[in-house]
Amino acid sequence: MESIDPLRPRVCFDERPTQLLSDTIAPIAMKPGQVKRVDYEYERQGSVNLFMICAPFIGWREVKATQRRTKIDFAHCMKDLVDVHFPEADVIRIVLDNLNTHNPSSLYEAFEPREARRIARKLEFHYTPKHASWLNIAEIEISVLSRQCLKQRIPSLEALSDIVQAWTQRRNAQQATINWCFDLSKARTKLARLYP
Repeated sequence: MESIDPLRPRVCFDERPTQLLSDTIAPIAMKPGQVKRVDYEYERQGSVNLFMICAPFIGWREVKATQRRTKIDFAHCMKDLVDVHFPEADVIRIVLDNLNTHNPSSLYEAFEPREARRIARKLEFHYTPKHASWLNIAEIEISVLSRQCLKQRIPSLEALSDIVQAWTQRRNAQQATINWCFDLSKARTKLARLYP
């Protein structure tokens, strides 16, 4: 693995829709020797979006819960990446899939041209091949988040934001990294049809 350059951080980005559900009958709390009891009925409260931004080799991630997944939402995530999370970076190398919102034109829809250009110049987009979005390590982080936090009824965007923020703080405090073993030689073999 190449060394980590703080002026050229490698960041992965992905998103996940999340369904909001509330209980129709209040759960019965745990007691000594008895688990929490939850009724099987629930009420659907709509769906929201989670944006996952992670720098997997330094053990950092940020999760943002939003009402929607639009070009404007994506653009604001990129602005935060540039101005808040990595302000000292010369360029941020970002791995993401080929979703229609994942391109520099989203910046121009959200911001004035000068501001959009300033943000775009600090981003270097690297797209995963079609049908190979699993190459994006952000998908692994989303899987960890889903298994550790999202297998419960979450009734609102605010509650979801609180849950993912607490999870993010714990994971960042642990500096949890991902041991990515898929190297160039394995890519040439497994993805031979994409890389002749």
